[in-house]
Amino acid sequence: QAQLVESGGGLVQFGGSLRLSCTTSGLNLDVYTIGWFRQAPGKGREGVSSINTNIKTTRYADSVKGRFTVSRDNAKDAVYLEMSKLTPEDTAVYYCAAGFPVTTWPNFIGPEEEYDFWGQGTQVTVSS
Repeated sequence: QAQLVESGGGLVQFGGSLRLSCTTSGLNLDVYTIGWFRQAPGKGREGVSSINTNIKTTRYADSVKGRFTVSRDNAKDAVYLEMSKLTPEDTAVYYCAAGFPVTTWPNFIGPEEEYDFWGQGTQVTVSS
């Protein structure tokens, strides 16, 4: 059974940094695109960043471009999201997901329905 587990969330001050990890099991990570989504209180889920299998294509939402960096280590079955210059607007539950998104463009990682497997989420809270 495929599982994705996020970790690394927490409370950070305005302007600070965090590194989220997404570890997988029961999943051939080599073939999946991994996306990071987030959901703030009272809002819908937003695609933040994604990285494809060959690590050559990364995508970022306009709201995080230049501040977040996605990477993956297939040998460790892990994907990372380095977040810097955090603001309270980044406060959300962050999810990683695996799938084969096709409806993508440079600043859009694809809709939720194009991702097949999801983690349980990790909370990121940025204080002002």
